[in-house]
This record gives sequence, C-alpha cells and structure tokens, in this order.
Amino acid sequence: MKDLLNFTVGPVMSCDSVRAIGSEQVPYFRTPAFSEVMLENERLVKQFASAPEDARVTFITGSGTASMEAVVMNVLSPSDKAVVINGGSFGERFVQLCRVHGIPHHEVKLAYGEPLAEEHLAALADKGLTAFLVNMHETSTGVLYDMDMISRFCRANGLLLLVDAISAFLADPFDMEALGADVMITGSQKALACPPGISLIVLSPRALERVEGNETRCMYLDLKSALKNGERGQTPFTPAVGILLQIHRRLQEIASAGGAMSEIQRVKALASDFRQKVSALPFEMFSPSPSNAVTALRPVSGSAYDIFTTLKDEYGIWICPNGGDLRDRIFRVGHLGALTTEDNTVLVDAMQDMVKRGLMG
Repeated sequence: MKDLLNFTVGPVMSCDSVRAIGSEQVPYFRTPAFSEVMLENERLVKQFASAPEDARVTFITGSGTASMEAVVMNVLSPSDKAVVINGGSFGERFVQLCRVHGIPHHEVKLAYGEPLAEEHLAALADKGLTAFLVNMHETSTGVLYDMDMISRFCRANGLLLLVDAISAFLADPFDMEALGADVMITGSQKALACPPGISLIVLSPRALERVEGNETRCMYLDLKSALKNGERGQTPFTPAVGILLQIHRRLQEIASAGGAMSEIQRVKALASDFRQKVSALPFEMFSPSPSNAVTALRPVSGSAYDIFTTLKDEYGIWICPNGGDLRDRIFRVGHLGALTTEDNTVLVDAMQDMVKRGLMG
C-alpha cells in the first residue's frame, strides 16, 4: 500500500527515528538492557501523566480495548456499582465490558456530540456508586469531557475515577494526581505516534490496592502478574518488543523537546491552525468542546463518507470516517503524530478543490 498523508486518529504518522527502529531486527528481551528500557518507559509515562510517585505503569500487548478490559476485570468487582459515561462508540465499549464481567453499572447516555454537564452528574446522587468510568475524549465524536468537573464529583462522592485517555494523553492536559484519577489508559498509536499493539495502564496507589485484593479469572490480563514482572522491567509473556523500543525512543524525544506540555502545545497549535484554515469551507464543527487530538466536522450537504473516499482515492489523503449512524453525517481530522501546518494546508487545498469541482458544498 502506498503512503498517504494521514490525518486519521490512529494509527498516526510516525517520525523517522521511530520508523527506523521498526525496520531493525527485533532483539531478545529477557535481558538487563531491555529491562532498563522498560523501567525508563514507566518513569517517563508517569512523569508525562503527572502520576503520583508511587503509581505504577503496566504495558499490555494488545489494543486500547485490551487495557480497558484489564482495568474493568482487575480494578472493579461485582461488589462495585460504576457509572459509565456513554457518548459514543467508546463509551459504549465500557458499558459492554461491565456487562461481560458482571460489574453493576449505571449508564449516562449522551446524544452524539453532547458534552457532559453538571446536571448529568447531579442526577447521579444517592445511587450507591463506587466508580466512575469515562473516555476523557470520546474519539468517535470528538467530544472532550470536562475532567475538572468530573474530578470534583468523584472526590465529593468518594468514587474511583477510571479514565480512558487513549486519544487524549499528550494531546490535552491531564494531571493524574491533581485530578485524583485512579487509572489512566492510553495506547501506542495515538499521540505516542508508534505502531498499534501496545496499550498502557497507569494505576494510582488506591487502584493498586484494588488489583491486589481482587481475584482475576484471566491469565493474560492479570494485572497482579504484570505488576510483579514490571518491578524488574519485564512482562509476564512475550510483548511487542519492537513497539516498546519505539515507545522508548518517542518518550525520550518528547522529553528532549520539553516534555508533555510542549507536546500538548504542539498538537494544540496544529488543531488551531487546521480549524482556522478550514473555517471558510462548507462544514460545521460537530462538537462544542473538541479535543486537540481531532476535529469532527459535519458537511453542510453531501455524504461525509463520500468525502473520505474521494480524499483517499483522488488526493492521496486519509481522514477518519465514522461508522453506524454517523457514517454519512461526520468525518474526523486528526492532529496527532508527525504532521505539520504545511500538511494542514495540503488537506484544506484538496477540500477547496473538491468544492470547486462540485464534489461537496
């Protein structure tokens, strides 16, 4: 498959140094050298997430959904009652996981593109809740939830706060300790800009106590085993070694470039530049509270999926389509990975050409 300019939400485009590691022979990993890499990976992830000093990080060979499931299985139990914010396909995934694993839960169902508001939280009073599950950025619709508001609610009600930040980590500010978050999940193929295949879980001391006290009926996703092996910089089973080495390089480069806030500002600048350039075209912003990671746009007329197809086939540009009810209503433009403002111009110029050709608008 030929290279296309990639504005999807993941996998995103990787920088040359990360791609170079992907072309190398994968080394044997049960070595002190690889353990040192993994221990530094854990240290830098904790630093960039502003996690408590005694937090821990596990690296799961699996997509973000694997870590979402591991969290539901290991941190929660049937004695909990969780609230799940469901504003799209990824919120729905948390609902499905709670059903599969027998976790009692209350679902807050939001319309596509609808932000979470104080009145939604006020309605949760006196429901006997113990945990709060939220996708910080509902990637399917572009909505970024107000984490400060959620944090206040969880603190006031003594709830565990479990956050899927898969597309928000390193794109939007996230201070795990300040928010009192107990879990943060992210993945290799979003702002980390590495190939898919590794997902990461950051666990607070309170979440670690939960993991230690719960019985998990699963071998591969048993976090007790992952944490024990992680003490020596290893994993229980063979991991995606090459991707972990690429993550290491990427984390080092982010650190050298100024750290998490520098990377967040870079992504924010890309998002702002694109939104300014596209503002004259016949689209409407789908979300009133967008993440820096992605811009969800609704065409004034025509099919969003047809726009995706034409850009791919005729202009060599990937944007991110939607499925289901949103297939023809919105498309998404990502701002993660090795993109530049010049790349934004290429995409907007292609869209302007489509308008001139009568293909949209």
